[in-house]
Amino acid sequence: MRLCVCFVLLSIILCANADSPLARGGRFVWDALGGARDMYRAYRDMREANYKGADKYFHARGNYDAAKRGPGGAWAARVISDAREKWQSDVSGRGAEDTRADQEANRWGRSGGDPNRYRPAGLPSKY
Repeated sequence: MRLCVCFVLLSIILCANADSPLARGGRFVWDALGGARDMYRAYRDMREANYKGADKYFHARGNYDAAKRGPGGAWAARVISDAREKWQSDVSGRGAEDTRADQEANRWGRSGGDPNRYRPAGLPSKY
């Protein structure tokens, strides 16, 4: 019983250490989950707004919000954005130029650029 208690206490101490690989991995996963939520929120807002010309703004905003969380959020944003653009170019037939412009907005947001660069005039301030 004492050995078990000692093992549990040692585990807690190691996990609490901010520099432990387990803590870094957990933080990456947590950031990735948060980044996926950020991407979904931007997508949901884009669908709700249904505003012509706002697509690039929501791409940049989702990537920006996700990347602010850290490496896990930036990773999630890149994976989600790349998968969406691959689907869009392969299945929906939207075209290479639209995909290129979307990816530019994605990269801009992930690199910390202000998403408002792509904000269309007249988009409600709610977004």
